[in-house]
Amino acid sequence: MFNVYNFNPGPSALPSEVKRRAKEEGFSKDVSVMELSHRSKEYENIHFGTKEKIKHLLSVPDHYDILFLQGGASLQFAMLPMNFLTPGKKAGYVLTGSWSEKAFEEASRCGETYTYASGAHDQYRSIPEIHTWEPSENTAYLHLTSNNTIYGTQWYSLPEPHLDTPVFIDASSDIFSKPVNWSKVDLLYAGAQKNAGPSGVTIVIVRKDLLEDANTTIPKILQYTTHQKKDSLYHTPPTFSIYTMGLVMDWLKDQGGVEKIYETNAEKAGLLYKLMDESDHFYQPHADQLSRSMMNITFRLPSVELEQEFLSHAKEEGFIGLKGHRSIGGCRISLYNAVTLQSVNALHDFMNAFRRNHSC
Repeated sequence: MFNVYNFNPGPSALPSEVKRRAKEEGFSKDVSVMELSHRSKEYENIHFGTKEKIKHLLSVPDHYDILFLQGGASLQFAMLPMNFLTPGKKAGYVLTGSWSEKAFEEASRCGETYTYASGAHDQYRSIPEIHTWEPSENTAYLHLTSNNTIYGTQWYSLPEPHLDTPVFIDASSDIFSKPVNWSKVDLLYAGAQKNAGPSGVTIVIVRKDLLEDANTTIPKILQYTTHQKKDSLYHTPPTFSIYTMGLVMDWLKDQGGVEKIYETNAEKAGLLYKLMDESDHFYQPHADQLSRSMMNITFRLPSVELEQEFLSHAKEEGFIGLKGHRSIGGCRISLYNAVTLQSVNALHDFMNAFRRNHSC
């Protein structure tokens, strides 16, 4: 047997300590965590304990609520406009890749929208340069995607707020990878399956006062206030996913918290970007240098045939999940929090050796 190095883009790697605890503790009793009633005291301890851990790790202010929902970020694409895009208002979207396009398309089904800025003209190689928001009149909210898994770009500095226009962020692929400046964020949402835990639970962190004016004419299950008032227990939550997410929060705390994990993520990404920059274009990142993601490195090799050989040899050596998204091809290395520095060093050595053996 040889080591398997998991670079899958999502669902992605979980820390080995989390998997051990889930196995040994989650199934240690006659009634496992998955079998607990969500109304039981045992599960409530897990549920509210996980919320407190998230609040501590992300330094969430007291005037924000943390919700656990289902349906992934894709459901949030619809819930956001249904709750906040009221008649007479419009929503501005920054397009930086496929997921922001999907969010924009879904919002456009619910009300009036406009493209605030876009990187589509350059095949989404860079993040638009927005320093201060200047929204159109009657803008209900502005929306951006903080990290773009398919194109390998990421926001490092968020725009300065503009008056009272709320800013909503899809942070599905970089939540918990770096600190959050809450003075620039009014609602943040993220599917858990990349940095927060297994698939099945979605985190929504929202300013409480925003919910006071949210739309109440839509179905109750789609109203944020429904879940807020019931502490995310309006219906059966994804209990085991929330339990495992709590274990991930424990692991993050043991790593030194979000600030420390940010330093580790920068080191991991730096190793691979440096290798590519010094490869004489053998490995060519898709993203412009100032927009490069620390979570997802997308790149091409000199030919499609060489890319296939690279992926085949990598799999033989135990490196899985390196194939690029079907929409753009190429290769992709996902470096979420649970991907260890040891795994990155092993991939670094493999890539160096592959280049030496295949360069002209």
